[in-house]
Amino acid sequence: MTATVFVDTNVFVYARDPRDPAKQARAEDWTARLWRDRSGRTSMQVLSEYYFNVTRKLAPRVAPEEAWDDTRTLLKWEPHAVDAVLLERAREIEQRWRLSWWDSMIVAAAQLQGCALLLTEDLQDGALYGGVTVRSPFTLDVREPVPAYAVASPPRHRGRGRPRKSPAPAAA
Repeated sequence: MTATVFVDTNVFVYARDPRDPAKQARAEDWTARLWRDRSGRTSMQVLSEYYFNVTRKLAPRVAPEEAWDDTRTLLKWEPHAVDAVLLERAREIEQRWRLSWWDSMIVAAAQLQGCALLLTEDLQDGALYGGVTVRSPFTLDVREPVPAYAVASPPRHRGRGRPRKSPAPAAA
């Protein structure tokens, strides 16, 4: 896999959640492959959500020391910071595609890191947001080839209003 892949919170949480062995195995397969290929990316928002969810919402809970070790290790994935650039992009995404604020921040972080794929089950599988394709890690097999996903520039839109008329040909 050559393209970078943005991983959302739920993938990391499922990798720690023994209640659904099939999803846990799939999440573990994805994270292992992304570690091996060094193509995994995430954001500070995701790392914060991960720590909170596994220490407070997951049953059984992960000990805070273990969750912090996981979080610190994932810092090697070059998580995108929550900054002014991210917030501006998230606002554009929120307005354009009518996503929730938190999902807009995830898509923005994936775009800003040049990711071709966004692994999450929180958005529609197969949706395309400005060059980032959303895929569920539970429908896209880790062994499937990924070359069809290439980082593309966000589409340029023509201006609003009426199309310009071509000048009438001059009379001979």
